[in-house]
This record gives sequence, structure tokens and C-alpha cells, in this order.
Amino acid sequence: MALTDKQVTVIGGGIGGLTVALALQLRGAQVRVLEQADAIREVGAGIQVSPNGLRVLEALGLVEPFKDISLAGQAVALRDYRAGREVLRLDLAGLPNQQSYRFVHRADLIDLLAKSARAAGVQIRLLQKVETVHPGARPRVELCNGDQVEDELVIGADGLHSVLRPILNGVSAPFFTGQVAWRATVPNIAGHPPEARVHMAPGRHLVSYPLRGGEMVNLVAVEERKDWVEESWSHRDTTGQLQRSFAEFGAMQDLLHAAQEPGLWGLFRHPVARNWYGEGVALLGDAAHPTLPFMAQGAVMALEDAWVLADSLDAAPDLQSGLAQYQQRRHDRVSKIVAAATGNAWKYHLRNPLVRKTAHLGLSVLGRLAPGKMLHQFDWIYTHDVTST
Repeated sequence: MALTDKQVTVIGGGIGGLTVALALQLRGAQVRVLEQADAIREVGAGIQVSPNGLRVLEALGLVEPFKDISLAGQAVALRDYRAGREVLRLDLAGLPNQQSYRFVHRADLIDLLAKSARAAGVQIRLLQKVETVHPGARPRVELCNGDQVEDELVIGADGLHSVLRPILNGVSAPFFTGQVAWRATVPNIAGHPPEARVHMAPGRHLVSYPLRGGEMVNLVAVEERKDWVEESWSHRDTTGQLQRSFAEFGAMQDLLHAAQEPGLWGLFRHPVARNWYGEGVALLGDAAHPTLPFMAQGAVMALEDAWVLADSLDAAPDLQSGLAQYQQRRHDRVSKIVAAATGNAWKYHLRNPLVRKTAHLGLSVLGRLAPGKMLHQFDWIYTHDVTST
């Protein structure tokens, strides 16, 4: 299906929405993005972009400007929480094909994608809150202000609370995982090196890595908790509560005390959507497959989705065949990554002292004797290249 002059509407101006808009526009489509905010910006903090995500940015011609706004990670270090003793260190220079693993502020990546999309001719319309979507041969989007938009294809890249997802799949209730997460960016007053650190403790862990040339540090602190917390990216907590929950993390106290009004959200498990497309409509990113943050692949999966959707449509004889091919190419891979993220957090939260000591000793020994085995256990994620399949 030639995409030249095909009219496409994308709901959502986040990473996935802007990337698919750019990918389709570069193939000749005429794309507009409907964003409900008054400006293209992103709440949140840092994200990690692994080599499989970099391949998409490279294929879109963005890898060099992306390197200018991101920081190359040199290692991943697992540490004990009390004094920061290193349990395992993985040298990221050992990644295959000389691909780097990079840290970037989410807002900086959003800005790069928005500027690139506009330069390619994408129309970005702000203050466009969507009420509902009507799939069909000419899918129609109804806005809360009473306006309507009709196009040949509508893509729902509108995240966790997607308007389009329940229309295609019905309403499904996510379940609370028993974990909450704080996030914050703070000045790098501790001289944090260019590596991702995971401080592990009974029932909680803390992830940190630098941003913006090393001037800032991104913090994500996860705690097991029985009480429910609203599933939202905009809830704010007090610095004092974060400090109390992580008071025993001795090596991280300076950075924790610098976190002003950290974001707090409950971690919920959502099923991967059964239907990613309907007549003239498709889901992308978190709207199709929300994932927990324990594999750092949420944003990267949106990048991969965007490329594969544009590529599938471009190669297919008609729209519906292209949408079917998109889901077929993505469903199994994304489901496997979502499952891996769901099962990863407990490894950092071991409570039994003997089990914890034994596990940490095992990690340390494996790191010394077989570092390659530890580093390459996730090659199935990082070496995958959606731009060449």
C-alpha cells in the first residue's frame, strides 16, 4: 500500500505518537497529531534507550542529534543498599555491534521528535482532547470541544488511559502489583558516574543514572506496599516520605534529600491488548501493551512499534493487511518483554537474609567468572533490529 498522501491522525504527542507520525510522514503520508496538552512536553524524568531503540532513531536519521542530548552508559552496577557495596558490575562496552546504551531526559527526546516531525511536515494540534473514536472505512475522531476529525487511518498512541483501546478490546481492570514507585531528577551533587546503578534492599530498590551531560541524576525508587496508589504519572509526594522509606540507603542519602516533590505512582499490571487494530484504526505503545519499568523497555517498545507499523503499512497491498501484519510482527516480542519485566522486580527485593546473601554471592561470582554470560542474557532484546526484519 503506497503511503503517499494517505491521511493519518495520531492521538497522542508522546514518544510513540511523534515517532510514528514522523515515520509515516517520511514515507509520504499526510499526518496530524492530536495532543490534549497546551504544549508538546513530557512529564517524567529519565529513560534508558537500549541499542534496539537506537536502531529506530538511526533509521529515522536522528541518531546523531540524539547522541547530542543523551549520555552513553558505561556500565550497569547492582549494589547492596546500606553502604553501596558493589555486588555485580556489567561493562556495557561489551554490547554487540558497538551499539551504545544511552540515558536521556524524556523531555529532551520529546523535543527532538517534535521538532523533527514538524520539519518533515507533520501537523501538531494542541488542546485536542479526544472524546471517542469510531472505527470504519473512514474512521472518525470526536473531540471534547465538539469538533470531529475524519481520516483514512487513526492511530491511538494515547498511553495507559487510551480512548481507543477499550473500543477495540472492551474494558479490562488492571491489578495493583503491590508496588509503588517514586521518580525524581536531582542535581548530580554526588558525582554519579555514567552508569546505571541498582541499589537492592529487602522489599525495595533504587535505580539511579545521570542525565544531561552528567549534570543531573534520575532516581526511580520502588517499594513493596499493600495499599493502593492511583495509577497516574502526575501524582506528587513529599520528599520526607521518600526519605523515610529509603532511610537505610546510606550511599544515596545526599541525592534522596535533594528530591523535591517526587512523583509517585502505583505500579499496575495490564494485559497485552488482544486486538491492536480494527477497521481503519490501530493501537501503539502503552495503549496496546503497558509494561512495568523493570526492563527499561517501555519507551523503546514504542519506538519499535512506530517503525514496524509504518513499515508494515508501506509494504502491504491494503490498509487492513498492513495493520494485521503489524500486530503479527509485534505481538509475541512485546508479550515476552512485558512478561520479563513483570518477573524481574522480585530479584532486587529478596527479604530472607540467607537467600539474599546466597543470591548476591552467586551474582558476584558469575560476574567475575562469566561476565559475558551475564551481559548477553538479554541479547534477544538488545540485538533485535526491527528496521532490518
